[in-house]
Amino acid sequence: MHVAHLTLHDFRSYADVDVALEPGVTAFVGRNGQGKTNLVEAIDYLSRLSSHRVATDAPLIRAGTEQAVVRAAVVRNGRTAVLEVELNPGRANRARINRSPLPRVRELAGLVRTVVFSPEDLALVKGDPGQRRRFLDDLLVLRTPRYAGVIADHDRVLKQRNTLLKTLYAARGSSREAALATLAVWDDHLVATGTELLRARQALVTDLAPYLGKAYEAVARGASRDDARIEYAATVPAGEDAAESFRAELARRQAEEIQRGVTLVGPHRDDLVLTLGPGDEHRLPVKGYASHGESWSFALALRLASYDLLRADGDDPILVLDDVFAELDAERREQLAALVAGAEQVLVTAAVAADVPEALRGTTFHVAAGEVTRA
Repeated sequence: MHVAHLTLHDFRSYADVDVALEPGVTAFVGRNGQGKTNLVEAIDYLSRLSSHRVATDAPLIRAGTEQAVVRAAVVRNGRTAVLEVELNPGRANRARINRSPLPRVRELAGLVRTVVFSPEDLALVKGDPGQRRRFLDDLLVLRTPRYAGVIADHDRVLKQRNTLLKTLYAARGSSREAALATLAVWDDHLVATGTELLRARQALVTDLAPYLGKAYEAVARGASRDDARIEYAATVPAGEDAAESFRAELARRQAEEIQRGVTLVGPHRDDLVLTLGPGDEHRLPVKGYASHGESWSFALALRLASYDLLRADGDDPILVLDDVFAELDAERREQLAALVAGAEQVLVTAAVAADVPEALRGTTFHVAAGEVTRA
């Protein structure tokens, strides 16, 4: 899979830009603030329908304008499709394939697959659990796009249930009884969507784990593939009786949830536990115990494992290395470059060309003041 052409209109710093791309390695080189990351961010947005840099769409719209358009010609198995998304902050976004509108924007998710390495990746190991849940859900949708609908449904149910819990705290008499009856309905919806998401995440972690060990061994000095481990920490067990366990835990904590006005049970409270160490007796959480270098190696390994897992599924995702080499020492630069150089398409951003390892010297574009020119 690769992007053959990228067109942006009022996206970030670009009023209009058209860039023809090729398979292999392409580097966008330019000083910070010139717009090189905006180019790869747009491609990643088509993949995940969200940015790896900001939480909402509003910052993606060029100042003084009301909407942005990202369009890319994507080649997959010899066939080209033109994917397009129209960003409309405050209103519904729109999506098209080959100029034909899609009923729901989320149907675009997963049609182009990207794996992004960026300085923000350190948050995967040092940040809050929400960062790791998002990592899992993004990868889940890339592997199986229908989970975009499951995640959206779960988020909608969770929002409605939390709103009801807040009203229940002050409700009295018949209004409280009616609200409790409504809560039971939302519990059913939460159990249904939450159990499906929980099981999917746990299966994903099981599939990802062996690739993580192999990737960590490749990027960390002196490490073995048994050193790095991931486990899914759920608020309810995910076995055969997951739905029943989920429902029982909701009932057990109902009074606490009403008092606090928030749902305390479900996949939105789960975490991905990352540990390092030779053997179980010496294993420690990465967060809080790992050195800066170990943390970076683990974050890189998570991305490499994602890439290898997607390739094992039968599709070569687009690799994006966004200003990542400036954060790495020379040895890790060369290791990472050697591991990804064979990908069908690698997109690199760097402040200076010297930051790009020799193994990733391909087509170069210079980016300055909103202009993208081929070297």
